[in-house]
Amino acid sequence: MKPIPFNKPFLAGQELHYIRQAVAQGKLSGNGEFTQLCQRFFQQRYGIPKALLTTSATTALEMAALLLDLHPGDEVIMPSFTFTSTANAFVLRGARIVFADSYLGNPNLDISQLASLITPRTKAIVPVHYAGVACDMAPLLALAEEHGIWVIEDAAQAIEGYYLEKPLGAIGHLAAFSFHETKNVIAGEGGLLAINDERFAERAEILWEKGTNRAAFFRGEAARYQWIDVGSSFLPSELTAAYLWAQLEQITAIWEQRLQQWHRYATALQPLAEAGHCALPDIPAYATHNGHIFYLICRDTNERQALIQHLAEHQILAVFHYQTLHNSPFYHNLHDGRQLPHARRFAECLLRLPLYFELSETDQQRVIAAVNSFYKA
Repeated sequence: MKPIPFNKPFLAGQELHYIRQAVAQGKLSGNGEFTQLCQRFFQQRYGIPKALLTTSATTALEMAALLLDLHPGDEVIMPSFTFTSTANAFVLRGARIVFADSYLGNPNLDISQLASLITPRTKAIVPVHYAGVACDMAPLLALAEEHGIWVIEDAAQAIEGYYLEKPLGAIGHLAAFSFHETKNVIAGEGGLLAINDERFAERAEILWEKGTNRAAFFRGEAARYQWIDVGSSFLPSELTAAYLWAQLEQITAIWEQRLQQWHRYATALQPLAEAGHCALPDIPAYATHNGHIFYLICRDTNERQALIQHLAEHQILAVFHYQTLHNSPFYHNLHDGRQLPHARRFAECLLRLPLYFELSETDQQRVIAAVNSFYKA
């Protein structure tokens, strides 16, 4: 019996051909033909005014934090149930993180809590579209506008996800995407900063070019190539961009495949949820998701660990996900002491099942059968 991994990187089409093409063109250091193709794709497909390819979603978030010109003591609100990069980007700028709880049935930020967390020091809210499922953006944006607060979407998992008719990552003032090998569209590592508020566009490009006006200079818009702001090496190589472009060309096929796999799990495991053995993902009516993650919510931590072990005995790798950041070794002494019970429940009980582009129906049925046998036992 062959092992079924949790994730498997894949080739969708012309990745290796485009990498060879990039080498042949003699331009590997970034911001070449393939970088431009990827950026235009996001601008044209999702209506993003300016898109900048980055080495990761982490560095895209770090660019966003730089653009906000944060100072020590400024506050940024975000969910506790998220990856460390969401918080680190703003902690690096001296900001204080104010963590919010998840919904009872959904790992996303509970919008109803936001008003009580806003203070005169609040500079930004960072909604995370967990599993490619949209946060409730309309009330969030209304509250942010009322208080003059920036909205930065953590859309790392959200490519091809929608809030009503609006693409995720094209809604907030800024947004970050990820192309890590565990995502729907991959480049090994890689990310993208979406600049949806044109007030940030010119400076974003300068930060992206290590604090220089290099891009403007090569377009003939500046007389000299100079250091004019802070910045860093945020650009990925053309090899990364070439791999990514081949994936973006196949994005519809990737999206359709993952949704088919996601719905196969949902249909097959629904009887377990109806019997009260576990809970399945809750997709709000305003969200069109992208099939990024299929998870179960076990009844407690011990049950989750027992299910992980049961699946491992069947050569199937299933994993849990984030631990709450407000209670982490790094930040728990800085947290204000509020209990965030729903975030804690997801940290303790959420289990992700294998889901990747090349997961066959036969292997997926093996996973389904193993989950069913655990609960029936």
